[in-house]
Amino acid sequence: MKPSENLSVFKNLKNDLPAGLVVFLVAVPLCLGISLASGAPLFSGIIAGMVGGIVVTLFSGSPLGVSGPAAGLIAIVITSIADLGTFEAFLLAVLISGIFQVLLGFAKAGIIAYYFPSSVIKGMLSGIGIIIILKQIPHAVGYDKDFEGDLGFKQMDGHNTLSELYYMLDFLSMGAIIISVLSLGILVLWEQPFIKKFKITQIIQGPLVAVLAGIGLNLVFLNIPSLALKSEQMVNLPVPENIMGFFGQFTFPDFSQITNPQVYLVAVTIAVVASLESLLCVEATDKLDPYKRVTPTNRELKAQGVGNIVSGLIGGLPITQVIVRSSANIQSGGKTKVSALFHGMLLLLCAMAIPNILNLIPLASLAAILLVVGYKLAKPAVMKEMLKLGSKQYIPFFVTIVAIVFTDLLIGIGLGLVVAVFFILYNNYKNPYLFHPEDHHEGETIKIVLSEEVTFLNKANILQSLNHLPDNTKVILDASRTVHIDYDVMEILNNFKENAKTRNIEIVFKNFEFEKDNKLGSVARLKKAFQGDGKNKKDEDLQPA
Repeated sequence: MKPSENLSVFKNLKNDLPAGLVVFLVAVPLCLGISLASGAPLFSGIIAGMVGGIVVTLFSGSPLGVSGPAAGLIAIVITSIADLGTFEAFLLAVLISGIFQVLLGFAKAGIIAYYFPSSVIKGMLSGIGIIIILKQIPHAVGYDKDFEGDLGFKQMDGHNTLSELYYMLDFLSMGAIIISVLSLGILVLWEQPFIKKFKITQIIQGPLVAVLAGIGLNLVFLNIPSLALKSEQMVNLPVPENIMGFFGQFTFPDFSQITNPQVYLVAVTIAVVASLESLLCVEATDKLDPYKRVTPTNRELKAQGVGNIVSGLIGGLPITQVIVRSSANIQSGGKTKVSALFHGMLLLLCAMAIPNILNLIPLASLAAILLVVGYKLAKPAVMKEMLKLGSKQYIPFFVTIVAIVFTDLLIGIGLGLVVAVFFILYNNYKNPYLFHPEDHHEGETIKIVLSEEVTFLNKANILQSLNHLPDNTKVILDASRTVHIDYDVMEILNNFKENAKTRNIEIVFKNFEFEKDNKLGSVARLKKAFQGDGKNKKDEDLQPA
């Protein structure tokens, strides 16, 4: 029985609802922080969180992914609003970007996700874990100059991730430190085996207890001036006067800008970046999924597109699937997409009905939750495991981590990908065939077995090896294992066939096809496979002659 068959909606509500609550608690300050940093209306981030949690989840095939506003789009949002002149014109660009994403989904562009090496994706997860820890330490001690959700090295407050750890020492808040330490203690306690034996701890998650404890301490500290928290150290959700005031926070796009070419340029930019971030998050989330389910990436692009269409229509920021909320969902025990849906519904209901209560939550409590999330993403055990796999795995892994920490997500992934591709090309260059010169003795027949894929990248190595074959010998070139040979390599082999006569080299080609002019054509195995009777080939057909 497949794992997914056991993951029915109703059987897993006891896991999904508490996980959705934790994701909601994490999402509120992230949505607010990203909208604040983007120079957009504060409520636009909450709208994007609601749409990502409800609309995208309903259309998505991702069992554990959570969508919402992403820090990686902040620079694009700031620039785009300035270039277009109004937030309403920017909303039109968000709407159109969603249409582009839907088209990308139908064009099956989601296949891009499968080309990210595992070492890079694991490096991305560990890198984000380290960033979360470094970014949340200042919030945990009461220094909240950098906005929640920032993952970039350079910060909008003029500092960077590392220098912020120094500047925070001048702004320590004893009240925030007490709350964060207590919250961390509760979270660590909730992870202990003896605590998990109590059924109540399986229903009430540690993060909820930590937040409730933080709210309680915050209320107590109101009467103690030296411990009282400031407004910037709290969740700061907009509070409407009535239900009409709530709906008045929604904004609509300016359709009069539909002929503005700048709108379409912004839309394409958002669509490309948001799609890449979503696909990266899909790959990472699938790796964290304990059931190892595979998200249909083309469907995910369509779902993200629908989400951005709706978000643009009602005044929200651009949406992507986001790793911080997705990993919090997984680590909190989420099993199905109900947890993400529940988090979106909570965002809607609480923003509408009880924003005052949410504004009692100290950011220090939420920082403690994210510190635990970051540690679980960047566990030392993961790094030890990568080291055991050898340099071809751990070098791209660590390059990705360092690059993400000191730049941003997309640049870090790009650098890690470059290193991983280098190793792939290097291995491809080294191993175009199976031949060990050290095992060859004078007078013996030399047998060279070509590998499965022989491409133009192997030209130099093959040419050099053929030129260094000893004269007056017999050489067997065997393509029985080969699926594909580039034309460039076939040309080299044809030239070698002619050159061999001048060197008294007897050359035998096995499993190659010769054309009428006696030149090498395609690999014979391919002809058998694609022009044969269509029956399955026996295993012995795949072995060297």
